[in-house]
Amino acid sequence: MGFGIGDSGFGVPTLYTILDADVAARAGWTLGDLASACLAGGATFLQVRAKQAASGSLLDTAAAVVERAHAAGAVVIVNDRADIARLAGADGVHLGQDDLPPASARAILPDAAIVGLSTHTPEQIESALGQPISYLAIGPVFGTSTKATGYDAVGLARVGHAAARARTRTLPVVAIGGITLESAREILQAGADSIAVISDLLATGDPESRVREYLRRLNV
Repeated sequence: MGFGIGDSGFGVPTLYTILDADVAARAGWTLGDLASACLAGGATFLQVRAKQAASGSLLDTAAAVVERAHAAGAVVIVNDRADIARLAGADGVHLGQDDLPPASARAILPDAAIVGLSTHTPEQIESALGQPISYLAIGPVFGTSTKATGYDAVGLARVGHAAARARTRTLPVVAIGGITLESAREILQAGADSIAVISDLLATGDPESRVREYLRRLNV
Protein backbone atom coordinates (compact mmCIF):
# COMPACT_ATOMS: atom_id res chain seq x y z
CA MET A 1 0.00 0.00 0.00
CA GLY A 2 1.43 3.39 -0.95
CA PHE A 3 1.29 6.29 1.49
CA GLY A 4 2.10 9.98 1.46
CA ILE A 5 3.06 11.08 4.97
CA GLY A 6 2.27 14.55 6.28
CA ASP A 7 3.95 16.51 9.06
CA SER A 8 1.26 15.27 11.43
CA GLY A 9 2.43 11.72 10.77
CA PHE A 10 -0.74 10.96 8.81
CA GLY A 11 -0.42 8.74 5.77
CA VAL A 12 -2.92 8.85 2.90
CA PRO A 13 -3.22 5.68 0.81
CA THR A 14 -2.68 5.86 -2.92
CA LEU A 15 -6.33 4.99 -3.57
CA TYR A 16 -8.86 7.23 -1.82
CA THR A 17 -12.40 5.94 -2.33
CA ILE A 18 -15.31 8.36 -2.13
CA LEU A 19 -18.74 6.91 -1.45
CA ASP A 20 -21.10 9.47 -2.95
CA ALA A 21 -24.77 8.91 -2.11
CA ASP A 22 -26.12 10.35 -5.36
CA VAL A 23 -23.69 8.41 -7.56
CA ALA A 24 -24.37 5.22 -5.62
CA ALA A 25 -28.16 5.63 -5.81
CA ARG A 26 -28.09 6.16 -9.57
CA ALA A 27 -26.21 2.87 -9.89
CA GLY A 28 -28.61 1.07 -7.54
CA TRP A 29 -26.30 0.87 -4.52
CA THR A 30 -26.69 1.93 -0.91
CA LEU A 31 -23.67 3.52 0.68
CA GLY A 32 -23.41 0.63 3.13
CA ASP A 33 -23.30 -1.98 0.39
CA LEU A 34 -20.91 0.11 -1.69
CA ALA A 35 -18.62 0.47 1.32
CA SER A 36 -18.64 -3.29 1.86
CA ALA A 37 -17.79 -3.93 -1.80
CA CYS A 38 -14.91 -1.43 -1.78
CA LEU A 39 -13.55 -2.87 1.47
CA ALA A 40 -13.73 -6.37 0.01
CA GLY A 41 -11.70 -5.11 -2.95
CA GLY A 42 -8.97 -3.81 -0.67
CA ALA A 43 -9.91 -0.16 -0.08
CA THR A 44 -8.47 1.20 3.16
CA PHE A 45 -9.63 4.83 3.12
CA LEU A 46 -13.27 5.79 2.59
CA GLN A 47 -15.02 9.14 2.47
CA VAL A 48 -18.78 9.26 3.10
CA ARG A 49 -20.40 12.00 1.04
CA ALA A 50 -24.15 12.61 1.09
CA LYS A 51 -24.75 16.26 0.27
CA GLN A 52 -28.54 16.06 0.32
CA ALA A 53 -29.02 13.77 3.32
CA ALA A 54 -30.74 14.94 6.47
CA SER A 55 -28.51 14.95 9.53
CA GLY A 56 -30.14 11.94 11.17
CA SER A 57 -29.95 9.84 8.03
CA LEU A 58 -26.34 10.87 7.41
CA LEU A 59 -25.40 9.96 10.96
CA ASP A 60 -26.96 6.51 10.63
CA THR A 61 -25.23 5.90 7.31
CA ALA A 62 -21.86 7.17 8.48
CA ALA A 63 -22.00 5.10 11.67
CA ALA A 64 -22.82 1.96 9.68
CA VAL A 65 -19.93 2.57 7.27
CA VAL A 66 -17.58 3.27 10.18
CA GLU A 67 -18.54 -0.01 11.84
CA ARG A 68 -17.86 -2.01 8.68
CA ALA A 69 -14.67 -0.16 7.82
CA HIS A 70 -13.13 -0.29 11.27
CA ALA A 71 -13.81 -4.01 11.42
CA ALA A 72 -11.72 -4.29 8.25
CA GLY A 73 -8.97 -2.03 9.57
CA ALA A 74 -9.93 0.83 7.25
CA VAL A 75 -10.29 4.58 7.85
CA VAL A 76 -13.48 6.62 7.32
CA ILE A 77 -13.91 10.35 7.03
CA VAL A 78 -17.12 12.31 6.49
CA ASN A 79 -17.53 15.03 3.90
CA ASP A 80 -18.33 18.52 5.23
CA ARG A 81 -19.79 17.55 8.61
CA ALA A 82 -17.36 17.53 11.53
CA ASP A 83 -20.26 17.06 13.95
CA ILE A 84 -21.49 13.94 12.16
CA ALA A 85 -17.94 12.62 11.94
CA ARG A 86 -17.52 12.88 15.68
CA LEU A 87 -20.90 11.37 16.53
CA ALA A 88 -20.40 8.50 14.07
CA GLY A 89 -16.96 7.66 15.43
CA ALA A 90 -15.34 8.46 12.09
CA ASP A 91 -11.63 9.19 11.79
CA GLY A 92 -12.02 12.73 10.51
CA VAL A 93 -13.61 15.13 8.07
CA HIS A 94 -13.04 16.48 4.57
CA LEU A 95 -13.78 20.17 4.15
CA GLY A 96 -14.53 22.35 1.16
CA GLN A 97 -13.75 26.03 0.76
CA ASP A 98 -17.24 26.99 1.98
CA ASP A 99 -17.30 24.65 4.98
CA LEU A 100 -16.02 25.20 8.51
CA PRO A 101 -12.39 26.34 8.66
CA PRO A 102 -10.04 23.49 9.56
CA ALA A 103 -9.26 25.01 12.96
CA SER A 104 -12.97 25.13 13.82
CA ALA A 105 -13.44 21.52 12.69
CA ARG A 106 -10.51 20.47 14.88
CA ALA A 107 -12.23 22.10 17.86
CA ILE A 108 -15.10 19.63 17.35
CA LEU A 109 -13.08 16.52 16.59
CA PRO A 110 -10.67 14.44 18.69
CA ASP A 111 -7.05 15.61 18.67
CA ALA A 112 -5.87 12.83 16.35
CA ALA A 113 -8.60 13.39 13.74
CA ILE A 114 -7.82 13.61 10.03
CA VAL A 115 -8.77 16.94 8.45
CA GLY A 116 -8.57 17.28 4.68
CA LEU A 117 -9.18 20.47 2.69
CA SER A 118 -10.19 20.96 -0.95
CA THR A 119 -8.30 23.56 -2.97
CA HIS A 120 -8.67 24.71 -6.55
CA THR A 121 -6.50 27.81 -7.08
CA PRO A 122 -2.91 28.76 -6.27
CA GLU A 123 -4.22 31.24 -3.70
CA GLN A 124 -6.24 28.54 -1.95
CA ILE A 125 -3.22 26.24 -1.94
CA GLU A 126 -1.12 28.91 -0.23
CA SER A 127 -3.84 29.55 2.34
CA ALA A 128 -4.16 25.83 3.06
CA LEU A 129 -0.47 25.56 3.89
CA GLY A 130 -1.04 27.74 6.95
CA GLN A 131 -3.99 25.75 8.27
CA PRO A 132 -4.11 22.70 10.58
CA ILE A 133 -4.81 20.08 7.92
CA SER A 134 -3.70 16.48 7.45
CA TYR A 135 -3.76 16.50 3.65
CA LEU A 136 -4.42 18.92 0.81
CA ALA A 137 -6.84 18.01 -1.99
CA ILE A 138 -6.57 19.57 -5.45
CA GLY A 139 -9.13 19.49 -8.23
CA PRO A 140 -11.10 18.99 -10.24
CA VAL A 141 -8.20 17.58 -12.23
CA PHE A 142 -10.43 16.79 -15.19
CA GLY A 143 -14.01 17.71 -16.05
CA THR A 144 -16.55 15.97 -13.83
CA SER A 145 -20.31 15.93 -13.42
CA THR A 146 -20.18 14.36 -9.96
CA LYS A 147 -19.87 17.61 -8.06
CA ALA A 148 -20.39 21.21 -9.18
CA THR A 149 -17.36 22.93 -7.65
CA GLY A 150 -17.72 26.19 -9.54
CA TYR A 151 -14.15 25.74 -10.80
CA ASP A 152 -12.85 24.67 -14.19
CA ALA A 153 -10.67 21.59 -14.52
CA VAL A 154 -7.25 22.46 -13.10
CA GLY A 155 -5.20 19.94 -15.10
CA LEU A 156 -2.02 18.08 -14.30
CA ALA A 157 0.12 21.21 -14.06
CA ARG A 158 -1.91 22.44 -11.07
CA VAL A 159 -1.51 19.03 -9.45
CA GLY A 160 2.25 19.38 -9.81
CA HIS A 161 2.14 22.91 -8.37
CA ALA A 162 0.09 21.75 -5.38
CA ALA A 163 2.49 18.89 -4.77
CA ALA A 164 5.53 21.17 -4.91
CA ARG A 165 4.01 23.65 -2.47
CA ALA A 166 2.69 20.93 -0.15
CA ARG A 167 6.16 19.44 0.12
CA THR A 168 7.20 22.52 2.09
CA ARG A 169 5.01 21.14 4.88
CA THR A 170 5.35 17.48 3.88
CA LEU A 171 1.59 17.38 3.38
CA PRO A 172 0.14 14.57 1.27
CA VAL A 173 -1.71 15.74 -1.86
CA VAL A 174 -4.93 14.07 -2.98
CA ALA A 175 -6.03 14.67 -6.58
CA ILE A 176 -9.75 14.54 -7.32
CA GLY A 177 -12.16 15.10 -10.18
CA GLY A 178 -12.89 13.08 -13.30
CA ILE A 179 -10.26 10.46 -12.54
CA THR A 180 -10.52 7.07 -14.24
CA LEU A 181 -8.50 3.90 -14.25
CA GLU A 182 -6.84 5.03 -17.46
CA SER A 183 -5.69 8.40 -16.07
CA ALA A 184 -4.75 7.30 -12.56
CA ARG A 185 -1.03 6.68 -13.04
CA GLU A 186 -0.35 9.94 -14.88
CA ILE A 187 -1.84 11.85 -11.96
CA LEU A 188 0.54 10.16 -9.54
CA GLN A 189 3.38 10.89 -11.96
CA ALA A 190 2.35 14.56 -11.90
CA GLY A 191 3.06 14.62 -8.17
CA ALA A 192 -0.07 13.53 -6.33
CA ASP A 193 0.31 11.09 -3.45
CA SER A 194 -3.23 9.80 -3.78
CA ILE A 195 -6.11 9.74 -6.24
CA ALA A 196 -9.72 10.13 -5.13
CA VAL A 197 -12.17 8.13 -7.23
CA ILE A 198 -15.95 8.49 -7.21
CA SER A 199 -17.98 7.64 -10.32
CA ASP A 200 -15.40 5.32 -11.85
CA LEU A 201 -15.72 2.96 -8.88
CA LEU A 202 -19.11 2.02 -10.35
CA ALA A 203 -18.16 2.15 -14.03
CA THR A 204 -18.37 -1.61 -14.47
CA GLY A 205 -21.13 -2.30 -11.94
CA ASP A 206 -18.63 -4.28 -9.84
CA PRO A 207 -16.91 -1.89 -7.42
CA GLU A 208 -15.12 -4.70 -5.58
CA SER A 209 -13.31 -5.76 -8.75
CA ARG A 210 -12.84 -2.14 -9.80
CA VAL A 211 -11.03 -1.34 -6.56
CA ARG A 212 -8.81 -4.38 -7.06
CA GLU A 213 -8.02 -3.24 -10.58
CA TYR A 214 -7.10 0.24 -9.34
CA LEU A 215 -4.76 -1.24 -6.75
CA ARG A 216 -3.13 -3.42 -9.42
CA ARG A 217 -2.80 -0.49 -11.83
CA LEU A 218 -1.28 1.68 -9.12
CA ASN A 219 1.04 -1.12 -7.98
CA VAL A 220 -0.09 -0.95 -4.35
